[in-house]
Amino acid sequence: MKFTILLILTILAPSLPAVEIIAHRGASHDAPENTLAAVNLAWKRNADAVEIDVYLSRDKKIVVIHDQDTARTTGHRGLVHRQTWAQLRKLDAGAWKAPQWKSEPIPSLEQVLKTIPKSKRLFIEIKCGPEIVPPLAILLAKTKTPAAQTAIIAFSLEVCTAAKKRLPALEVFYLKHLKQNPETAQWPAIAPTLAAAKTAQLDGINIGFKGQTHTPAFAQYLHQIRTQTRHQKLGLYAWTINTPTQARQLITTGFQGITTDRPGFIRHQLKKP
Repeated sequence: MKFTILLILTILAPSLPAVEIIAHRGASHDAPENTLAAVNLAWKRNADAVEIDVYLSRDKKIVVIHDQDTARTTGHRGLVHRQTWAQLRKLDAGAWKAPQWKSEPIPSLEQVLKTIPKSKRLFIEIKCGPEIVPPLAILLAKTKTPAAQTAIIAFSLEVCTAAKKRLPALEVFYLKHLKQNPETAQWPAIAPTLAAAKTAQLDGINIGFKGQTHTPAFAQYLHQIRTQTRHQKLGLYAWTINTPTQARQLITTGFQGITTDRPGFIRHQLKKP
C-alpha cells in the first residue's frame, strides 16, 4: 500500500522541463578545473555538456585554462600568452586541488575535443581576444568536430561577433554578469544585453547573477528576462548554479541550460519529486 501511494505521488508530482546540465570547467567541485580529469569526470557523471576556458599560447596553441596567468592553478607565475605549449604542458595543474591530482597537466583544446561523447557537446569560453578565432576554426575543421557538438561563449561582444561570423554553424552565446544594486536593490535592465546579442546575430545569452536571489523580486526579474528573451528568439542559459533550489527556480522559469560545478549532484537532486 505504501509503495502504491509513493508511486502515485511520484507520477502526480510536477516534472521539470528538460534542461541542459553543463559542467563548469568540468566536474570542478571534485577535480581540478579545466583538466582532462575534470572533463572526463563530468562525462562519467552524465553531464549534457562541459564548459572549458581557452587562451592562445605564445606559439598559437589553444590551451585550456581559466586565468591569463598560470600562478593560481599551477604555482608557476607567468602569462599564458608568453609561454609556449611545450612549457605549459609541463606544469602541474592538479596538485593545488588535492594530492591525488598531482601531475595533472594543462590540456590543449584538441585533447579535450577528443573526449566529447556523441550525444554531448562542449562550450568553449574564449578568455582572450578575437585573434583566437581563426586558429579555432582551423582546429575544429582539422578534428572534424561536428558543429552541433561545440558552442562558443565569451564576455567580449567583439569576440562573439568574430566567432559567429567565422563559424556561423556554431551556436554563440554572449556572457553577461548581472549585479544587483546594493543601495537600491534594483537589478539591471536586460534589454541592452539582448539587443547587443540580437544585433550580432548571436544565438542567446548566458548570465550570472550577483545579489539577493531568494526574493519575490528576483523571481519576477527572472520571468521578465525569460519573456524578453523569448520575444527576441534567443537562447537563455545561466551560471554558476550549485544548489537544487537555484536550479529548480531557473528551470521552472524557462532557462534552457545551467552551468554547475556539480553536474552529477544537480542531476540527482533534480530527479527527486
